[in-house]
Amino acid sequence: MKALLRIVGLVAAAGLAACEPIDVDLGGGGGAGGAFSRGFVFVRGDSASSRNVFAVDDNGDPNSPLQLTTQGGAYYPTVSRNGRSVAFIRRAGSVHELQVVPTTGQGQPSTVFSSTSTSACSGCTNFRYPTFSPNGQAIVFTLDRGNATQLARVNADGSGFQLLPNSGNYYFGSTSFTSDGLGLIAAGSRYSRSEFELLLHVNLANGLANVVANVQGSDGAQVILSRVAVSPDGSKVAFDARTSSGSRIYVGSIDGQQQIFDITQVTGRVGVTDSYPSWRGNAEIGFLSDDGGSDNIYRVSASSVRGSGNVVLVVPKAMEPFYGG
Repeated sequence: MKALLRIVGLVAAAGLAACEPIDVDLGGGGGAGGAFSRGFVFVRGDSASSRNVFAVDDNGDPNSPLQLTTQGGAYYPTVSRNGRSVAFIRRAGSVHELQVVPTTGQGQPSTVFSSTSTSACSGCTNFRYPTFSPNGQAIVFTLDRGNATQLARVNADGSGFQLLPNSGNYYFGSTSFTSDGLGLIAAGSRYSRSEFELLLHVNLANGLANVVANVQGSDGAQVILSRVAVSPDGSKVAFDARTSSGSRIYVGSIDGQQQIFDITQVTGRVGVTDSYPSWRGNAEIGFLSDDGGSDNIYRVSASSVRGSGNVVLVVPKAMEPFYGG
């Protein structure tokens, strides 16, 4: 794994009032949104018990999303690269489960791993941030075990569960597989389980974590918030970071030549929260923004000239979006 050499800018999503409005239909279910092959998965729900997973294909109707779950308690959905499966965390009281559901809108969720599996992971709780391996055969997620934070790996069929060693005693946040499937880029911290100042490379074979960047001070970034995302070609990484006036999306290059990935800044308003970046191919980023008072999914070029990026509203009324397929 080559080092992340410099985080050099941000994509701030604001000034979004110029985007065309989209009517919002909070319904869904069954085949409402049409077949899914590539697009956004996300959460909707006004309470913890009503949070369910939805999907909108790139060619589908964003006003009529495909509802994938009905049991509630859904968090952190992520879709496999082939677009066939969504992994997410389901919380039901004190029980946390890693579940998968097909993107057809017809199948039922199945549990891959549960916090009740005491023989495999005694005391494990607070599951979060699942991510598929590039081939879709494995899922890595973050959990708490006592006072420690660890990364866990499990096959998508529920077999082969293992806790990755945490030799550096880091606290871990969101993770994303490197393009070769052999490692992870993770948000991490030496001091806090909720404020992550580091980007780490984690070797899946032995759990060894190396610091590849400290994000603090990079164009106003303070700490990583909710997601780290490696581009499909493995050359770039995106993350959201808190600033002194909200949060923004940052992108940097991962290479060995000290080359800087050109970053964009879209004109924005103070106090806007931009979060949950994911890659739409290698040149565009989808993300969540609360500009205008509600959470909507937008997309923007990751290589536009600073200050001239075209922000486009994609899906209204969404939480925790992830793009894939």
